Amino acid sequence: MSPLSQVDLRTYSLDRFREVVEPADHERAVAVLERSRELLGGRTVWHLNSTAEGGGVAEMLPSLLAYARGAGIDARWAVIEGEPEFFRITKRLHHALHGSTGDGSPLGAQASRVYGEVLRPNIEAFLEELRPGDTVFLHDPQTAGMAPALMAHGATVIWRCHIGTEDLTPEAEGGWGFLAPHVREVPLRVFSRQAYIPPVLDDGRSAVVQPSIDAFSAKNEEQDEDVTRAILAQSGLISGPASDGPRSFTREDGTTGTVERQASVLREGDAPGWGDPLIVQVSRWDPLKDHGGVMRGFASFVERCDGDGRSQLVLAGPDVSGVTDDPEGGIVLEELKAEWAAFPEHLRSRMHLATLPMDDVAENAAMVNALQRHASVVVQKSLREGFGLTLTEAMWKSRPVIASRVGGLQDQVTHGEEGLLLDDPADVEALGDALCRVMDDEELAAELGVNARERVRADFLGIRHLAQYHDLLNGLLA
Repeated sequence: MSPLSQVDLRTYSLDRFREVVEPADHERAVAVLERSRELLGGRTVWHLNSTAEGGGVAEMLPSLLAYARGAGIDARWAVIEGEPEFFRITKRLHHALHGSTGDGSPLGAQASRVYGEVLRPNIEAFLEELRPGDTVFLHDPQTAGMAPALMAHGATVIWRCHIGTEDLTPEAEGGWGFLAPHVREVPLRVFSRQAYIPPVLDDGRSAVVQPSIDAFSAKNEEQDEDVTRAILAQSGLISGPASDGPRSFTREDGTTGTVERQASVLREGDAPGWGDPLIVQVSRWDPLKDHGGVMRGFASFVERCDGDGRSQLVLAGPDVSGVTDDPEGGIVLEELKAEWAAFPEHLRSRMHLATLPMDDVAENAAMVNALQRHASVVVQKSLREGFGLTLTEAMWKSRPVIASRVGGLQDQVTHGEEGLLLDDPADVEALGDALCRVMDDEELAAELGVNARERVRADFLGIRHLAQYHDLLNGLLA
């Protein structure tokens, strides 16, 4: 059995974007992809990563590649296989490139040996599929070590790094010391911010492309209010009675799905009512998302500003068993549960920790869609963040957002225009202040939401993202 698995992909037309972007942007994307199709001459564009479910890369690839296929490009997606120790090492690298320590384990000879041994059978299996002249996008640290072998086989390799830090800390230097030898000779590397390009790779062969969302996916498609209410009630995220609306969503193949499963929610007392204001953060269970800080900031808001005493906090993330490349998630969630239990009952009863089922990824997406649409405010209080996809999703839904002024979040939100930014991501009182400001001012909240959607429409939809990728590829192939 091959350690690599290919992911089934759909085919979508870029014409879907005619209704949401400027005509000139649509025409430019069509022209760029047509040029790629000509230059590729039937060769394949591969994307390789480490999971088909969970996380930003797996979120973006299905639609981006479906649109490329709709333009006549043979785009394919394959997922590598790894063992727990490999994913522990790559999670350590993930933290290092963010400038943090993670589990503090060494990134030395032993880690390098395990990393190489796990990638070797993946490389061998992939070379059976790869043709000289094909293009391969390798995503993040998990696949970086494949680059030299694929280039030797005649492939055009692009390494896509979705994480980084502005500050070259000793941890970041150690991470780049581990990875740079694998990608130093790659003809093109792509980062999410200019500041994330490390000096060791700042040689004129690194470019910047910001991530994006798919406006038409189950996570971002429009929902009527009765559908939102029905989905939230069915999933146990709010209390009943459910509306008479269908619990429906659109799958990738265009068929209609129905939300049937329930979230697993740690709470004390009842679920929030439909009329209770919700403050929401959606993210992986990762220490860099600072869920504990969100709870403390919410407590600050409740004690000072929540006049009617009805506001509720929902921290939502994936069922940890459904995310194969993040072994840390379960540990973080258990620590968070203990922190939740230490709050006084009058606060704890208004904080809800929800793990959303991953058995059906589209159903999971529909739950997130409903939760974000129903939120009064969406928070992304990350301590580090390459780019906030869940923040972008909420902005597309015209939600007012509050985010840390770190990493890509500060590129997505202009303070006071599309949302509010926290200068110090560790300042829970500042989060409380920001919540007070937005929750107490309906006019401000509405204005931030309108501006947020327009910002995403202009800058963070998949059509722009895909056109930038293929612009860069065309430069390599021409």
